[in-house]
Formats: sequence, C-alpha cells, structure tokens
Amino acid sequence: MTETAPAQLFDRPEGGERAVLVQLDDGGASLDETLEEFSALAVSAGAEIVDRVVNRRDRPDPRYFLGRGKVAELGERIAAAGADLVLVNHMLSPAQERNLERELGCRVLDRTGLILDIFAQRARTHEGKLQVELAQLRHIASRLVRGWSHLERQKGGIGQRGPGETQLEMDRRMLGHRIKQLEKRLERVRRQRSQGRQARRKRDLPAVSLVGYTNAGKSTLFNRLAESTVFTADQLFATLDTTLRRVPLPGGESAVFADTVGFISDLPHQLVAAFRSTLEEVIEADLLLHVVDASAADRGDQVTEVEGVLGEIGAGEVPVLTVYNKIDRLGQPARVDRDEHGTPVALWVSAKTGEGLDLLPGVVAERVGERRARGRLRLPPSEGRLRALVYQSGEVLEERMLDNGDCLLEVSLPQREMERLRRHEGLPTFID
Repeated sequence: MTETAPAQLFDRPEGGERAVLVQLDDGGASLDETLEEFSALAVSAGAEIVDRVVNRRDRPDPRYFLGRGKVAELGERIAAAGADLVLVNHMLSPAQERNLERELGCRVLDRTGLILDIFAQRARTHEGKLQVELAQLRHIASRLVRGWSHLERQKGGIGQRGPGETQLEMDRRMLGHRIKQLEKRLERVRRQRSQGRQARRKRDLPAVSLVGYTNAGKSTLFNRLAESTVFTADQLFATLDTTLRRVPLPGGESAVFADTVGFISDLPHQLVAAFRSTLEEVIEADLLLHVVDASAADRGDQVTEVEGVLGEIGAGEVPVLTVYNKIDRLGQPARVDRDEHGTPVALWVSAKTGEGLDLLPGVVAERVGERRARGRLRLPPSEGRLRALVYQSGEVLEERMLDNGDCLLEVSLPQREMERLRRHEGLPTFID
C-alpha cells in the first residue's frame, strides 16, 4: 500500500501489508456483508488480511473509538499475527487515529484513508492523479494536529528564539498552497471537458454515462459496447479514470459513452469534491446507464447508495436506464422492462457472456431520441445573448433573418437544455 502523506508532515508508525480489520458492531447494517465489502477494499489495496476484530458497542468511544479493553485485546492480536497495519471500517477523528497508533504501535487507517490509498494506486491519467492528490491533501489537512518542537514560537533566552512559526502552521501553509495549485489545474481541465461537451452537442451527439456501484461490471459492459480495452478485474475500483468512446446506435446515429468511477457506501467527501470535473460527465449526460450487479445479495442497498451520490453531485434529475448485469449468475434470460407508457426503464444482460447486449443500443436510442427536441425559434434582435446560448447548447440546423430583423432558427436541442433555457433564460416555445 502506498503512503498518502508526505513523510515530513507526520511522526507516525510505518504502514505495511499485514492488516487486522476492525469493525464496530452497533446492531445496524448486516455485519457479514459490511465486513465482506471492507475485506474486498483491503485486498484491492494490496493488504494481506491476517485477523478481524469486531467490537460490540452502541456508539464509538470518543478517545480510542474502541473500548479500552478491546484496544488491549487488539494489541495482543496484532502481536500474535505479526501485523503492521490496522484498518478501521469507519471514519476516525484525527485524535482517535493518533491515540490508537500510540497505543498499538502500528499504523492505523480508517475507511476514508483506505479508499484514498486505492485511488492513489489506480490513477493513471494526469487528470486522475491531480484529483487523487487533491483529495489526499484535503484529508491530510484535517489530520494536522500539532506542531513539532524543533520549530517553536519565539521565546526569551540566547539560542532559544525560534522562527515564530510552529511546524503545524508551516505544514498548513504548504498544504494550502499546493491545494490551490491543484484546484487551478483541475479548473482548466474542467473547462476543457466543458468545451468538449459543447462540441459534441453541436454535432448532435447524445452523451450516455455509465454509473453504478463499484465492481458492478461497468467497465466490462463498456468494453463490450465500445470495443474498448479499459482495464477490468474482479475487484473494487479496478477502473478510476473516465474513458469516452463513440458508439453506433440503430438508424445510423451515434452516442458518446463515458465509463466513470464506481461509487461505494460512505464515499469520502474529499473524493466527490476532487472528482468534480470527472463527475460533470455524469451531471451533463443525456442518459445514465445505472449498472447494477443483479446477483448481489445487497443490490437494493447498492442502488440506494448510488442514487444518494447522484443526488449529492447534482445528477438526481438526469434520466436513468437501469442495466441489471451478471444475469449469467442468476440463470435468467435477457429482457427489457417497460413502464406503462412503453418506455424502456430496465434491461437485463450479462456483460461477461454478451447475452442481451444486442438489445442495449436500440434501447438507448429509444431513450436518447426522446430526449431531443427539434423545431423553429423566432428571436428578436435584442435577444443576442439567448441566440448565443442556443448555439452553445445544441445544434442550429438553419438560420435566416426576417425583414423586421428577427432571427428564425431551426434547432435541435437536448430536452434538458431546452427546459433549462426556458426556465432560466426565457427561451420561447417552438413556432409552427
């Protein structure tokens, strides 16, 4: 596992690969399923799990997170197993993390730190590395808890006058400077992505983003559809960097498909914030393919988690087509589910065997086709800004000037864009 913090910022034990997992049992969610997912996270990070410790408590201990007796037991089991790392399946406060490390004499990582470590290993593109570093530094900034003694504030006495700044303050200043640099770089990336989306709108190319719980099979499905070579593996967060591919649809049309990072329960807020530019591919999509592991015992909880993250990033109103994947594990045939209006709302497929994937392009064409509006607009000369927004948001098929100076536009607009322009910019309705 990789070290996520610059060594000079922390006086902490070294981390290793032999890990003891710690889970608090508060009588809530299924303990077995929770531990199974956390174990998969640890293995994805490269850890060797040597023991598991469960502490039954109604609420975490404010000082050690675990009870005092359980901390002592944990120390004994660490020594017996030869472990050098403790992974806690909860978010620890900086004080709890520090106190546990002092008591146990080994490195302690909470759930957020573990997920950040996995993301650091998986980032391949320049953008992905910037996003992960930003998330790591924001997390590190919350862990700066004290200054070092070798850089103390000024005090009296010859040879005892420090520079007037604690190491804590210097660390915070350095981190703040680097965070601002990363934010500026990612803002440039965000603008570049926005320009790319505008160019695709002008070419009348609908955008389709694959979303879903991590390890639901998004990348395998994406590779099948787009004849791509995105890395896939039976592990959490196998794919991190967003990939865009143009996919043909029935009738000679095409759409741009985006394979995005998977979601997970308790996804760190630092990651959601840092991956803003990537997640805008989801927010601005014409259609979301919500890939669900149909064979997962907790698939209902996974769907709820994904919907929660979509709402958090502002994509809760984007149209969704649910794709139930891995039907080969259920022995079910491929099929399309439709609502009372005949609109396709779900598709059952197997990305592994290819069963049902021949249905997907047609179903996507049905959904994105209904999301575009084509018609004529008449704008007066005073609406120059609105005319520019129409050009930016969609495709202008024809434009001509009328005798009175009005502009007559024949346009093709995504339904969402047209509704937004009408709601916020006063776009008139189409004329006959």
